[in-house]
Amino acid sequence: MKATDNKKAVQIYTDGACSGNPGPGGWAAILCYGEYKKEIYGYMPGTTNNRMELFAAIAGIGELKISCFVDLYSDSAYLVNAFNNDWIAKWESNGWKTSHNDPVENQDLWRLLIKITQKHEIRFIKVKGHADNAFNLRCDELAKNQIKEYLRMNTIAKEGE
Repeated sequence: MKATDNKKAVQIYTDGACSGNPGPGGWAAILCYGEYKKEIYGYMPGTTNNRMELFAAIAGIGELKISCFVDLYSDSAYLVNAFNNDWIAKWESNGWKTSHNDPVENQDLWRLLIKITQKHEIRFIKVKGHADNAFNLRCDELAKNQIKEYLRMNTIAKEGE
């Protein structure tokens, strides 16, 4: 996507990880604008890999203060296909039910993601996970490090009891 006078072109790389599913999870995003790069990351207890993938995208897009053209790169088919294959539109028209009439999982995050994407023009791009994309590899490393940090902090807290 090209920047215009009104909108800047930003690339966001995201990844989520989980130790156990559910279990402690980590997420990371790298925002790129020209030569500028910003890494953001965090962890959550008792979550799933899919929730961390979604949260990484939410956190990355949430960093944008103005309307932008965004190329969002993710190794999550769950995230990318939901936008590119119109799953979200189908879920919404079906009362947030899947094609098997089950409730859509992670509705809270999907609804938040839909809301924050509306002010931007976003292209969701699938990248091969754990392959040759340096930013995806870095996000994976950051997300996994956040799980280790959570486990370390949790151990310290328990030792202090």
